[in-house]
Amino acid sequence: MAKTKTPATNHAPRAAASAGTAAYSSPARQPGALYETIAVDVRESVALVVLSRPDVHNAFNAVLIAELTRALRALDGNPSIRAVVLLGEGKSFCAGADLNWMTEMARYGIAENLADANALATMLKTLYRLSKPTIARVHGAAFGGGAGLVACCDIAFAAQDATFSFSEAKLGLIPATIGPYVVEAIGARHARRYFLSAERFAAAEALRIGLVHEIYPLEELDARINEVLASLLLAGPRAQDEAKALIRAVRPGPIDDAMVADTAARIAGVRGSEEGKEGVAAFLRKRSPAWVPQSLRKK
Repeated sequence: MAKTKTPATNHAPRAAASAGTAAYSSPARQPGALYETIAVDVRESVALVVLSRPDVHNAFNAVLIAELTRALRALDGNPSIRAVVLLGEGKSFCAGADLNWMTEMARYGIAENLADANALATMLKTLYRLSKPTIARVHGAAFGGGAGLVACCDIAFAAQDATFSFSEAKLGLIPATIGPYVVEAIGARHARRYFLSAERFAAAEALRIGLVHEIYPLEELDARINEVLASLLLAGPRAQDEAKALIRAVRPGPIDDAMVADTAARIAGVRGSEEGKEGVAAFLRKRSPAWVPQSLRKK
């Protein structure tokens, strides 16, 4: 896989399908870029969103939160985008909140703090509810809100040397805005331990408790992400969106008559959609559906 001249901890996929996989490499910041704190590059229907404040380990500030929200919304509204990979530039994925930003927030009144917290909550919700499949590529530190970003993504892969922490309690704070997504990912029991202790834990523990799906040596991480990207591009985009909505709908339970009826209505609607009809027709005729990129279609 070709790599750009970036630090060893910042390898990432280049969206170019080859031999059944979608390969990718880290996007470089372009002159006149739309963003100051992130970089966005689209390669063969895969959007790479790079947190780009490496001097502070990609820590959040108000600008990054606003820019990431704006970028995610733009990608969500772009039908040519099939998947989003979230990654960090430099030595870390994301080390949580920027200390200078936190110092500034300490001087805020209640109204200003609420507005700031709502901006962060909106960004996390936007990522979590994105209609496209999302992948977190984690290396180095993923602390506080950075670990929250991981929980918001549909799929999370981590380097073996990645470290995690819900560190807010050490500062006399709580992981409130990331809380719903983290508890969904790891469960209340694990959240009670790590929210209260704020201790750091390794990638192997993140795997055990469900925060990440798989871990690999850093040099193998992108090859695995490429494989999953190829699988994602074979699936129907509307079906993926509907599947994400289904999970959100059924997760709270209970499995009562209302839920059973809702699931029946959902599949009936998808079966009758143009994408559903195309998918079934392609299967019966042993051809690739129209949404599959040309380079991944059956010969």
